[in-house]
Amino acid sequence: MAIFLTGVTGYIGSYLAAELLEQHGESLNLLVRAEDSQEAQRRLWRSLQLHFGFPVFHEHLSARIRIFCGDLTSPRFGLNDEKYDLLVSSTDSVLHCAASLNRKSEKSCLNVNLRGTLEVIQLARRAHDAHGLRRFSEVSTVAVAGQRRNEQVTEDSAIDWDRSDYDPYARTKKFGEHLVRELLPDVPRTIFRPSIVLGDSRRPETTQFDMVRAFVFLGGLPVLPFRPDDCVDIVPVDYVADAIVTLHQSPRPKYEIYHLSSGVNSESFRELTAALAEARGKMKPLFWPELEAPFRAIVERLSRRRDNLGYTASRLEVFLPYLVWNTVFDNTRVVAELRRAPAPFSSYCFSLFRYAKENRFRYPYREWPEIATLPSTARDSEYSESARHVSAGEPAK
Repeated sequence: MAIFLTGVTGYIGSYLAAELLEQHGESLNLLVRAEDSQEAQRRLWRSLQLHFGFPVFHEHLSARIRIFCGDLTSPRFGLNDEKYDLLVSSTDSVLHCAASLNRKSEKSCLNVNLRGTLEVIQLARRAHDAHGLRRFSEVSTVAVAGQRRNEQVTEDSAIDWDRSDYDPYARTKKFGEHLVRELLPDVPRTIFRPSIVLGDSRRPETTQFDMVRAFVFLGGLPVLPFRPDDCVDIVPVDYVADAIVTLHQSPRPKYEIYHLSSGVNSESFRELTAALAEARGKMKPLFWPELEAPFRAIVERLSRRRDNLGYTASRLEVFLPYLVWNTVFDNTRVVAELRRAPAPFSSYCFSLFRYAKENRFRYPYREWPEIATLPSTARDSEYSESARHVSAGEPAK
């Protein structure tokens, strides 16, 4: 039996796969969007090389990973009956991490975050009816709390259906949670809501640069359009992954919903900029909150450009509402269960800042060693116990 993990080619999903393989010795059923086995293996290697060298990756691929080539938004993921039946019969729990983060595209969010989630729920329903499902875990977001200002939000008070949403991403993730609760009432469920996930507290390397671009841009400004004592709830990806895996594997988590956040220990803009300025040997920026409206207008205008500045501005435009809402999400539950709090962003922000700038917002991906390519006949034996892997696919998180 195996854990069905979606979103493995995404940032958080790759951390979940790595921890499940290395720390828990689990076998994984992975959905990877690819035309064939070879393409799927290469996509998976690109996703996981932040965590493994190729020999270790190849060992996991050969022994403990089944890959199913398909699409999250297609009926039964686009798998034929034999492949889909294998997925149902071999899945003992589901960890749904795949999502569209395209906050500007209603279409993309509807397709992936609602249609895709419904397909995963239907798979879980069939697995539970066939042999029982140990757990269904949904990776959601604190953005389901809707438009907020100057608040501290608990898990049980986050969703207010009368409150407006910031964007299609927040809205569809909120409905995704609703689908899980309504359609899997008899399955043990866990909902995880990360706040702003930015960097790894243990190392500077990252493969996710969208929010990092915005952070580096803001970190270089002499004047910031924020209130200096407003807090921003940032959590490192290693803490998020550890919390999700630990609680997904727990036989009886104490709660159904967990905020994966910095909570009341979230740092203010004043604290973060002071730490970054000291590490860089630069002057601390000035704060001018009255500039927020004109700053938004400038960012919106720059986002129309088709160059690096335009791309950075488009990322900043998307995340700006989450930077100025001065809202934090209570993390008492997860801190109690893990018995530790997440590392503060100030403790590792400079290493992330420096890595991103020195590498020009690119991760130095390594190519697949051709001599290590698994034989094409692996596809013909993908359902045998000796092969232990199948070709497959899914939209990146």
